[in-house]
Parts: sequence; structure tokens; C-alpha cells
Amino acid sequence: MGRYRNLTVLLLVIFAQLLLLAYQVKTSQDVRLVRVWAVTAVTPLARFIEGVRLGTTNLLEQYVLLRHQGEENRRLKGELGRLKMESQRLRSELETADRLRVLSEFQPRTPSRTLAARVIGTGTGASSKVVFVDRGSSSGVMKGMAVVTPDGIVGKIIAAYPTASQVLLVTDPSFAAGVISQKHRVHGTLKGRGYGACLVDYIQNEQLVESGEWFYTSGDDGVFPKGLPVGTVTSSRPGDTFKQIYVTPTGPQRGLEEVLVVLEPVHQPIPNGQPAATGIYVLPPPRPEPAEAGLAAGGVEAQRAPGTDADRLREQYKAIGAAQGHTYGAGAPGAKPPDFNYRPSPPAAPPANAAGAAPKP
Repeated sequence: MGRYRNLTVLLLVIFAQLLLLAYQVKTSQDVRLVRVWAVTAVTPLARFIEGVRLGTTNLLEQYVLLRHQGEENRRLKGELGRLKMESQRLRSELETADRLRVLSEFQPRTPSRTLAARVIGTGTGASSKVVFVDRGSSSGVMKGMAVVTPDGIVGKIIAAYPTASQVLLVTDPSFAAGVISQKHRVHGTLKGRGYGACLVDYIQNEQLVESGEWFYTSGDDGVFPKGLPVGTVTSSRPGDTFKQIYVTPTGPQRGLEEVLVVLEPVHQPIPNGQPAATGIYVLPPPRPEPAEAGLAAGGVEAQRAPGTDADRLREQYKAIGAAQGHTYGAGAPGAKPPDFNYRPSPPAAPPANAAGAAPKP
């Protein structure tokens, strides 16, 4: 600075002069030039500082927001899980209520006295089909009683304890029950096979059993009363000694949660039609037609004869023969047969009296 003092002073004076001129000079927009220079010089630094500040603020906000969103997400997941469990529980209760309603509606319709029971456990064997129900000897349950549902038979009691009973299902290999087909009244023995389909054995090959035909209990086994639905035939083909008939039992199809123990069995007739899940409206039989004009002599009207069409035709021919004085089977060979197109003419009306006087006796 000492060496270039004069030059330095000169530069400072020139810079001061420029500042004074910039302060005094204004742009076309009435802005002082010194302000334009100052703003132009400071703007990049201000932009950099503002960018750093915004970036830091956004980073902190995103971190805090993500942290809160993570907590909210965990809370919502927990709430969703709780609602799913609640929905599953309500659905299960609704299904249980529907099954109990079906049982309560079925009990008054069946002539047998039954006791409702709930399945509380299953057997431990690999191939055994055994369940436990919460009704035992203290409720009147005894060994050998039948267990059913509104859809069909389920099994039979093989052991009765004071508070529970053991039920052998129809699908167990050791199960057997007497059955009869609905359409052809063929007797057989239902046997379990360890899985869904059961076998109806001891039916001769020449006996007729159709696919889709229903089997009902026959009452021959002393366990199930007659007339309870068993299942439908899925396959029927001849075998070496007996027919191979496979039946899908309908009792366990909807699951086993609630069942009925038959305390006092009562036999009932086998229905003509297959059991329907829902009611179907059927038209009533047509009313009989009114009596037609008879063909008897003397204007006597003959009522339509009951029976088949052949019976009614025979009565019509007899009336035609009587009206024409013809006796069937009594005419000579070659005699003229009666006119089967004959129709008796209606009786003529009495002549009216032109004078209006009373007719003579």
C-alpha cells in the first residue's frame, strides 16, 4: 500500500465517484443504478442461501412426516386386523344362527323326538371318521342312537359318556346302515369308505338303480328310522357279484357344527319326490269338465263316465246302441251296425196357442 499509495487513492476516488454517479443516475424504470448493482450482486448469494434453507426444511419435514405416517400406517394395519377378526366372528355367529334356525324348524316337522347337540371334537385316528358331541347319557343319549341333520343322516352313537358322546360318521369304513332306493324300492346296505362317497352293497346286478336316484333309510338296521334321506346315486354299474353303487351322503355336506340325536325314532313313509331345498309352487289339478249331453234315448243326459278314455268311449258306444235299439253281440252276421255318428235331436217345443186360450186337456 505504501508503494502504490497514489494509485490506490486514485482508484478509491474513482470508485467513490462511480458510486456517487450510480446513486444519482436512475434507469428508465426510475430505479437508482446503485440499487440495480447491489441487487444484481446479492441475488445469487441470496438464492443459494434460500435453496439451502428450503432443502433443509423439506428434509426435516419429510422425515417427521414419514415418521408420523409410519406410525399411522401401523395403527391402521392394527385396526384393519381387528376389524377382520370382528367380521369373521360375526360371520361365524351368523352362520351358527342360520344352522340353529334350520334345526329348530326341522325338529317340529319330524315325527321322531330329537335332541340338538354341538360337535366339540374329532377323532385322532388317521382313517377314522369320529366326532364328539356335547350331549351324553345325562341328557338321555344312549349307544346306538342315530345322529342326523335336516339334510340327511350323519352317523350313530358308539359311546355315551355322562357329558359327551362319540359319533361314528357315515363315511367311516366300519359304518353300515340299511337303505332303500326311492324310485325302484331296491334294498341294500350303505357302507362307508373313508372319504366322501359311500358304497351301497348287496344289490343284485339285475336290479335297476339309476344315477341321480335318491336312497333313504329302510329301518332294517334298528338304528335309523325309515324315511330319512341318505344321498343321491353318483355311479351305478354292474360288478362281479353285486352292483357297484356309489352314493354321496347329503347329511355332512354343509359341515358338522350342530346335529340332532334321535332319542325316540318314528318310521315315516318315503316321499315320492326328492327333497327340495326351497319350496316350488305347483298348480292344483284341473277341475273336471261339466257334464256333456248324453246319448241315451228319451232325452236323458248321461254324465261323463269316470275312469280312462277307453272307459268313457265304451259308455258312449253303449249309449249310442241303446238309443238306436241295438244290442252288441246279438245281431245276425251281416246285420247293419249302429250309426256311431248318431246324435239325439233336442225335444221339440210345444206349439203355441194362437188365440191365447188354455190348451184342451
